Amino acid sequence: VQLQASGGGLVQAGGSLRLSCAASGRTFSRGVMGWFRQAPGKEREFVGAITWASGSTAHADSVKGRFTISRDSATNTVYLQMGSLKPEDTAVYYCARSSGGYLSTSPVQYADWGQGTQVTVSS
Repeated sequence: VQLQASGGGLVQAGGSLRLSCAASGRTFSRGVMGWFRQAPGKEREFVGAITWASGSTAHADSVKGRFTISRDSATNTVYLQMGSLKPEDTAVYYCARSSGGYLSTSPVQYADWGQGTQVTVSS
């Protein structure tokens, strides 16, 4: 499984970005895709997750109402639409895949990881 994250960049507070994660190497009819982020000196934290099969989603409380995870099963791509960005959203964002069937918020449940994309929000 290969995961390629893209779409990061520098944006002003209050702005928007859309991250993409292109998945390849396996038929994605099952499992869960997640977005995590890690800021310097901090642990990797859950942002959102979505099931491939049904499209059920979960979002961290810190991003609810501002970020939305979605997927395009036809192209094996997962998106993270980020709005009302804050400086504290600055981090490297990673996409990851879990073969499990539930929306786990723990990074240890995800076996496959992309390379990360930097998001920087200026104040």
